[in-house]
Amino acid sequence: MSPQKKHWMVTLQEVFYPALAVVGIPSNTITFLIIWRRSCMLSRSSTFYLMAMSVADNLVLIFIVILELSVKYHQQEPFWSYDPWCSLRDIFNYGAYNASTWLVVMFTVERFIAIHTWKMKTKICTPRCAAWTITAVFLFSHLCAIPYYWSNASVYVNNQTRCIYKTEAPFQFIHTLVWFQTLQAYIIPFLVILTLNGLTLRLISLSNRVHITADLTSRVNKVMPLLRSRKRKSVVLLVTVSMSFMLLSVTRAITQIILRTTHMYTFDRNDYYHQINIAADTGTMLSLSNAAVNMYLYVCTQSKFRQEFLACVRQVSFYWKAKL
Repeated sequence: MSPQKKHWMVTLQEVFYPALAVVGIPSNTITFLIIWRRSCMLSRSSTFYLMAMSVADNLVLIFIVILELSVKYHQQEPFWSYDPWCSLRDIFNYGAYNASTWLVVMFTVERFIAIHTWKMKTKICTPRCAAWTITAVFLFSHLCAIPYYWSNASVYVNNQTRCIYKTEAPFQFIHTLVWFQTLQAYIIPFLVILTLNGLTLRLISLSNRVHITADLTSRVNKVMPLLRSRKRKSVVLLVTVSMSFMLLSVTRAITQIILRTTHMYTFDRNDYYHQINIAADTGTMLSLSNAAVNMYLYVCTQSKFRQEFLACVRQVSFYWKAKL
């Protein structure tokens, strides 16, 4: 690609990533505060997961969107091109991204258990269990990223310092890292989410058929609508969060698998005359958008959260009017 003529994909990313951070970080912070300080008709364990997801998403936006990608497109030699940041960069990047991904998976598992069984729900769907699970997710997400410390090297090529995979590193080591990351960030989470959501929707479908014939006593008529309402809200929240994660991540998952399994692996990733590079970077933008959309999903699908959000907006507007 000619240095005199900037490809439109580069221009798009120069604008997109800073805008994503500007939109996402405040929205995640607002989401955390609303869920923490207000009653949104959610179980305590669910509030822990949603707050942890807000924190993980902000870490993704800070480490990947701002410190790596935004800096990359606005500085010729970013600070992470030099040691020791070159070796540490991917530990923080992949640690944050894996935590964000697996919190969605564990939230899906927790809601699946809460909807399907009362016996396990009383033991697993508790604030204590949620806190331990969240801690373990953050810990293991970063531990799994530690091998990347030995994968990168700061090199000076073509009058520029760059952070690249070590040329002397064994091919099997780099390939194992790439495939392990693909498995744990995309393939396994996709399989778990699709399976559990499918089983949940099937259960809801079967239970609705049972409720149609449950008009035998007035007691059933009074209790079942309330149960259906609560279960419906829980299912809507679960499906909204998990399926939006999958829809936004699937393009990156497919393009990464194509790049790693074909001769395209040798392509220059900065050469946008190869269509796969446009598709791959589009997938990256969509995937990272996961870290900024949850508040808007909650506002659209959860009436209680929407009420609390509007109340906060009114309080802030009244405050600024009083100040002026």
